Amino acid sequence: MKKLPIGIATLSKIINEDYASVDKSRFVHELVENGSYYFLSRPRRFGKSLLVDTLKEAFEGNRQLFKGLWLEEHWDWETQYPVIRFSFGEGVSSYRNRLEEKIWEQLTLH
Repeated sequence: MKKLPIGIATLSKIINEDYASVDKSRFVHELVENGSYYFLSRPRRFGKSLLVDTLKEAFEGNRQLFKGLWLEEHWDWETQYPVIRFSFGEGVSSYRNRLEEKIWEQLTLH
């Protein structure tokens, strides 16, 4: 029996370590084709980080992660896009200058 990916927020870990998963890659395609701006408003532990990571992997052209999934045959893997991902998971910053510092830290790491 496959392991459940509890607390795992990266598609690569779920695929490479053979965790149980549901193919939701069609929704990635629909988001890209039909939308413009999205606000992900969901409670904690509802897969927001995994969705954002799945989008990142698709935009970066990591086709091998989508092998056997719906998106593998429905995505332009030749076109790749740079991805900038900000994480504010460490908590709330009470001061604007600290928020700006955190943004610059994340920009300079990559």
